[in-house]
Amino acid sequence: MPRLKLFLPLAAFVLLSLLLFKGLSLDPTSLPSALVGKPLPDFELEELHSGEILSRQRIIGEPMLVNIWATWCYSCRVEHPYLLELAAQGVQIIGLNYKDDSVKAVGWLKDLGDPYALTLADSEGRLGLDMGVYGAPETYVVDAQGVVQYRHVGVVDAQVWQSLLVAWFPEFRREGVSQ
Repeated sequence: MPRLKLFLPLAAFVLLSLLLFKGLSLDPTSLPSALVGKPLPDFELEELHSGEILSRQRIIGEPMLVNIWATWCYSCRVEHPYLLELAAQGVQIIGLNYKDDSVKAVGWLKDLGDPYALTLADSEGRLGLDMGVYGAPETYVVDAQGVVQYRHVGVVDAQVWQSLLVAWFPEFRREGVSQ
């Protein structure tokens, strides 16, 4: 029995190694969202440019992407040119500037272009928290009734658009937005 106790640290090490390996092999883009199939949460936030207070009711009415972004997010800069392409083709994109400085955000959009029909300033992250945001970028597909249909964690690019998101925008399937 005393010899068996010598192997306990080894067994604990092996168990922890297996758990760590399993955790590292998870795909962060496959994180489930509790919002899928539920309405976009209610909110009252300032629009980044105008300062107008906007609510959930004000932004719903047609299918849209809700893109969570921030100036501190490098991946947001990577996806930004593709969002500009989608917006130029007519895809409705609402921006949610997440836990960011509004002055920096306005400058960022001025310098890089603005793909957003509206940009909500969520400087405290309250709406992001209600949506279950893990970080930026994240993009939600919201239907015309304001129900969240899908959540994508990570950069939106042509491959993500064609394989995951365009299904909710049938009018763009035929036109081939940025193959």
